[in-house]
Amino acid sequence: MSLVTSQIAQNQPPHTIIIGGGITGLSAAYALEQAGLRYTLIERDTRLGGKIRSDVFDHDGGRFVVEAGPDSLLTQKPWAVELAHELGLAPRMIGSNQRRKTVYVYSRGRIEPMPEGMMLAVPLKLGPFVRSRLLSPLGRLRVLLDMVLPARRDGADESLGSFIRRRLGQEALDRIAEPLMSGIHNAECEQQSLLATFPRFHAVERQHGSLIRHLRAEQRRVVKPSVPSSPFISFRHGLQELVDTLATQLTGQIVTNTGVAAITSNKRGGYQIELDSGDVLHADNIIITTAAPVAAGLLDTLAPTLATALRGIRYVSTATVSLAYRVVDVHVPIDGSGMLVPRVEGRQINALTVTSTKWAERAPDDAVLLRAFVGGSHNPGILELDDTALVETVRAELSALLGITAEPLFSRVYRWNNANPQYDVGHLERVAAMEQLCPEGITLAGCAYRGVGIPDCIRQGQEAAAQVIDESRRAKLLIPSPQPSPTHGRGLG
Repeated sequence: MSLVTSQIAQNQPPHTIIIGGGITGLSAAYALEQAGLRYTLIERDTRLGGKIRSDVFDHDGGRFVVEAGPDSLLTQKPWAVELAHELGLAPRMIGSNQRRKTVYVYSRGRIEPMPEGMMLAVPLKLGPFVRSRLLSPLGRLRVLLDMVLPARRDGADESLGSFIRRRLGQEALDRIAEPLMSGIHNAECEQQSLLATFPRFHAVERQHGSLIRHLRAEQRRVVKPSVPSSPFISFRHGLQELVDTLATQLTGQIVTNTGVAAITSNKRGGYQIELDSGDVLHADNIIITTAAPVAAGLLDTLAPTLATALRGIRYVSTATVSLAYRVVDVHVPIDGSGMLVPRVEGRQINALTVTSTKWAERAPDDAVLLRAFVGGSHNPGILELDDTALVETVRAELSALLGITAEPLFSRVYRWNNANPQYDVGHLERVAAMEQLCPEGITLAGCAYRGVGIPDCIRQGQEAAAQVIDESRRAKLLIPSPQPSPTHGRGLG
C-alpha cells in the first residue's frame, strides 16, 4: 500500500483536496491551514503560482526583475493587500511610480497622453478631457452627451462595447475603452459582459442615468488622502514574493509535478482522486481551481452537464515580451508607465509597459526595461510565431512606434496558451448555473468564474475554503492543525 493510499485506511479527520497550485489554490490552502483543517494541494506544474512568476537575475552586473504574467495587485480590491499584510510582507511592498504614472495611447500616428481623471472612458475631470487631442472634437462632444442621454433601466446584461457605444460613443470605445480592456481582460469588448466586469457602470446608469454626472459628484465627496497612494502594489522582487511567502506557511501536503487523472465517488462517502503517478487519495471535499477546460475533463464522469458548461467558457492566448536596453542607446518618447495601442490601429502589439519607470528596482539605473503585450482577442495570429520571430516583430513595432532601433541587452518571452478566460455576455448567470450543478463537496474557484485579477482569485480561494470550514464546524469536526510529519512536504515520498 502506497504512502497516500495508506492514509485512506486510517481513521483521520476530514480531508480536502485542492486541485491547482495557482494563487487561488494557495489561498484556499492557507485558509484551511489557519482553521486547522487537513488538506492536500496538487499542482501539475513543477512550480507553484500559476501565471504569477517573477524572474530575478543579473545581467552584466545589474539586477533585473522581469514579470512573466501580472505585475501588480490592485489596492481598490482589498483581499490581496490584506493577505500580504497577514504574511508579514508589508516591508517588502512597493507602489507604482506616482510621479510618472501617465498612460499614453498611440492613435492616428501620434502618441497622446490619456487625459487626467479618466475612469475607463468616463472623464471625471472635464478640463483635461476637453483639451485632449486623443479624441476628435466630435468624439469629445459625443462623450459629453452622456450627461443628457436617458438611461436604459432594465437589468439585462449587455456587452461592454454596446454599453460604451450607447453612453459615450464609438470613438471613445475604439480609442480608450477597447485598448484599456485589451490590457486588463484580454477581452473583445463586443462580447465582454458588462455585469461580470463593470457592474458599477450598469448600476450607475440604472439609478442615475449619466455616468459623468454621478461619478464626478461621487468623486467630489471622497476625502482625498494628504499623501497620494498608489492604486497598484508589488514587491521588491516581484509578485513571486507573495507566492513564495504563502507557500512557506503551508504545512499540509503539497504535491507538484503531478496531475489528477480521475475523480470518482467513494462508496464510503466522499471521493477518490487518482493521480497521474497512480497514487490514490481520499477526499471529503474537493476545491478545483484549474482552468475551466481542465476542470471539465475532471468532472466528465461525475457531472457531465457541468463539464459541458465549463467547456463553454472561452479562453484566449497571450504572451509578454520583455526587452532591456542601455539608457544611452534608446530614447523612450513617453514619460510615463506605458502606452496602449487600439485595435483600430492594426498594429502587432496591444500595449507596452515601461517597467523600469513604472516600478523601482526593476532594472539598473543605466538600463531601460520594456514589456510588450501581444495576442489575446486583439491579434491572436501573432502567437503562431516562434520566440525569435516574436521578438523581432516586437522590435519592429518599437522601431515604428517609438523609434527604438538599438539591439536589446536581452529579451524574455512568456507564453500563456489558453490561459485567459473570457467573460462573455451572460457570464454570471452561467457561473451561477455551474455552481448549482456542482456535486456535493466539490467547489469551483479561480479566474474563470468571478473575477480574473489576483485579489478576486484570492477572495475566491478564501470563500471556497470557508465553505469547507463552515461544514466542518457544523459537523463539529474542526480539529487542531496537524504537526508537520514526514508525510508533509513537496511530494508523495
